[in-house]
Amino acid sequence: MKIKNVLISQPQPDNEKSPYSDLARQYNLNLTFRKLIKIESVDNKEFRKLRINILDYSAIIFTSRHAVDHFFSLCDELRVTIPESMKYFCVSEAIALYLQKYVQYRKRKIFFGKSKFPELLELIKKQKNEKFFFPCSVNHNKDIPDLLKANKIDHIIAPIYNTVNDVVDDIDIDSFHMIVFFSPFGIESLQKNFPDYKQGETIFAGFGQATISAIENADFTCQIKAPTSDAPSMTMAIEQYLQNNKGKK
Repeated sequence: MKIKNVLISQPQPDNEKSPYSDLARQYNLNLTFRKLIKIESVDNKEFRKLRINILDYSAIIFTSRHAVDHFFSLCDELRVTIPESMKYFCVSEAIALYLQKYVQYRKRKIFFGKSKFPELLELIKKQKNEKFFFPCSVNHNKDIPDLLKANKIDHIIAPIYNTVNDVVDDIDIDSFHMIVFFSPFGIESLQKNFPDYKQGETIFAGFGQATISAIENADFTCQIKAPTSDAPSMTMAIEQYLQNNKGKK
C-alpha cells in the first residue's frame, strides 16, 4: 500500500522547518496534525489537599513537556518561587532544552537521559541525597514510581494534570494510511471515538514502550517503533520505514 495520508496525533509544529515538513516533502506525504487527547490541569485546590510542599524537594523529574508546563503553571498559582539551587532531571535532551522557557539553562543543575527513563535513573542514583519531586498525570503509568521505589530514591509522586480523551469528529479516520501515536491514551481515544475502527492495512507507529504496548494490547499491529538506537526520533523511524518499503505496494 502506498503511504500518502498520515495522521500525526500531536499539535502542528510551530516551526515550518520541522523534521515533519522535510519528511512530507521528501516522500510526498499529506500530514494531518490532530491531537486525540487533551491535557487538563489539576485544580490547585485539589493539589493542596495532597499536602505536598514543593519547596521540601531539591530536585524535579520531568518526563514530558506537559509536565514542565503544568508544573510551572501550578507554581505560579500557588505563588511558589523555585530557588536557583533546584536541580532538574529530564528524560531527554529535548525536554531539558524546553526548560529554558522557564529557567536559565545551567549544566550544573540540569541533567538528562537519552530518551528512556532507565537511562535517566542512572543519573538519579548518583545523587541519592536529593529529594525528588515527580510531577505527572493523574492516570500515570506505574513503571517510573516502581523503579524509583525499587532503587530507594527519596521521592514524592505529584499528579498535577490529567490526560483525557478528546472528542474527534472532524476527521475521516479511515482515510489515513498511517497513524502515529505518542501516548497510550491516544489508543484509548481512538477506540472510544471510533469503536468500529479496523486497522486493516493502515500502518501504526508508536513512540515509547508504553505506547507500543498499548497498541499491541488493543490487538492492533505496531509496524513502526521508536525510539531505537538507529532511530531516536519518530520522524527518523518513519523515514526508515518508508525507505525500506519504497516501491512496495
